[in-house]
Amino acid sequence: MAEKKTKYVYFFGSGNTEGTAQMRELLGGKGANLADMTNIGLPVPPGFTISTEACAFYSANNGEYPEGLREQVMDNLAKLEKMMDAKLGGKENPLLVSIRSGAASSMPGMMDTVLNLGLNPDTVAGMIEKTGNERFVLDSYRRFIQMFGDVVMQVPHSSFEETLQEVKDEKGKVADTDLDAADLREVTDRYLALVKKHTGEDFPVDPVDQLFRSINAVFKSWNNDRAIKYRQMNDIRGLLGTAVNVQAMVYGNMGETSGTGVAFTRDPSTGENVFYGEYLMNAQGEDVVAGIRTPEPISHLKDVNEEVYNELVGIRDLLEKHYKDMQDVEFTIQEGKLYMLQTRNGKRTVFSWLRSQVEMVEEGLIDKATAVSRVPAGEFGKLFAPILDAKYLRDNSIEAVTRGLNASPGGASGQVYFTADKAEKMAKEGKEVILVRAETSPEYIGGMAVAKGIVTSRGGMTSHAAVVARGMGCPCVSGAGDIFINEEKGYLEVKGVRINEGDYLSLDGFTGEVFTSKIPVKASEIVQVLNGAMKESESMLFEHYNKFMGYVDEIRRMGVYTNADTPNDVGMA
Repeated sequence: MAEKKTKYVYFFGSGNTEGTAQMRELLGGKGANLADMTNIGLPVPPGFTISTEACAFYSANNGEYPEGLREQVMDNLAKLEKMMDAKLGGKENPLLVSIRSGAASSMPGMMDTVLNLGLNPDTVAGMIEKTGNERFVLDSYRRFIQMFGDVVMQVPHSSFEETLQEVKDEKGKVADTDLDAADLREVTDRYLALVKKHTGEDFPVDPVDQLFRSINAVFKSWNNDRAIKYRQMNDIRGLLGTAVNVQAMVYGNMGETSGTGVAFTRDPSTGENVFYGEYLMNAQGEDVVAGIRTPEPISHLKDVNEEVYNELVGIRDLLEKHYKDMQDVEFTIQEGKLYMLQTRNGKRTVFSWLRSQVEMVEEGLIDKATAVSRVPAGEFGKLFAPILDAKYLRDNSIEAVTRGLNASPGGASGQVYFTADKAEKMAKEGKEVILVRAETSPEYIGGMAVAKGIVTSRGGMTSHAAVVARGMGCPCVSGAGDIFINEEKGYLEVKGVRINEGDYLSLDGFTGEVFTSKIPVKASEIVQVLNGAMKESESMLFEHYNKFMGYVDEIRRMGVYTNADTPNDVGMA
């Protein structure tokens, strides 16, 4: 009897889905949920997932594939081409795909992604002929060259950004969306020359070569520095590696009826039961999470396309009922049609954990034991973390110099530094660090980890800085657009006020306010209620905390005694 070959590739698509939600260890969280969303009838572009077992083999065998993997990838690619009635590398009806990572535990932004794979001079010409939209095709091409060049060919991301800015300056354009087709052709030509200059090789034109080189890059990204550091920080252990998701592209950059967004089924900062998120029209997904442009609140989508907004709200409700937890979703709108690209349990602050779980119990979605088991015990102490002293602000007539988005709650005050390396160095010397950036990227994870607070001038509530800060319980204000940063000379300017590196800055992650002075911090609302400085009725946070501790008392099986030295300690205990 012939030995059964190991299955490494699992297809997902209407009527042909091989995975399930229970296969997270094998397909990663993204792959398992793509299969699950397809199975429950949501509009998901088809594709296939390469298993974490393949990544583990690749990592353990110096970049070699396990037997049969390449053939399984090609078989599933043929299945995808048939379903999409398009061909990877086809001149008349080219198929483009995205390549995304996805481990069993969510690691947002830590591994690599390539979009628009399959473009080359022939397929660019074919897509222009098919769509009649030269600008869209060339915009997709310049994005692909940049992502593939950065992720696969190790051309510095900053070099592409500098080249793009040069073209915008020469053409007198401000935003990427201001560039017309002729401008974008100039960008792609310069990008191709940049790749040749940095690598000594021409940009690859064979789509199958592009595909396997991208798969390799995602496998390798499992062991990049930022991914390793993130796993260490979040105590993520025992995983085989990352899965790779190859998915038919849908396009948010086809014009003003197309767009992309990221949303949470509840507020990830506070836990409030509101639809929370952001979108950008005429953009691709990386534009939102990378903080390149500051997006619009999800509620504004109703004014742009009410039908799509209502469909999205319906999917929000369905996903919460299905997964029984707050979801973080990614979506794309292509010429007025909605597609779902991802769902996962949302990263959130401990404040959001507390409120969302208490309210889900009250809504009948989960039971009390589930709520108690979910709120991370290691994060619970952050409920008692300090906040900015509101009385000090009032008494000294201190007003915020600017306001951004309240991306992650809490108050912080410290000295300004502009790079991750400097932030880490100063933190080791005992400084209270506030990291200030135009935007953050995964390479900044070390500096973010030591910061008392984070401020960015670009990006929204779902940008990399915001998501990682919430996960770490670090106060963050994002999208503070009035702030101009001169990293080279070591200062920032905001509304005529100059702050040099090492000067003090304070931020309120609850309100999005930024202050150009050192402000004392004080006890959290819970502590203030417990010590009598605030009434219970004045604090919603204490209300949810009190209910949650009631659940704990109901289900606990062991008494806990505290060491209290004073009457006040006894009362607090």
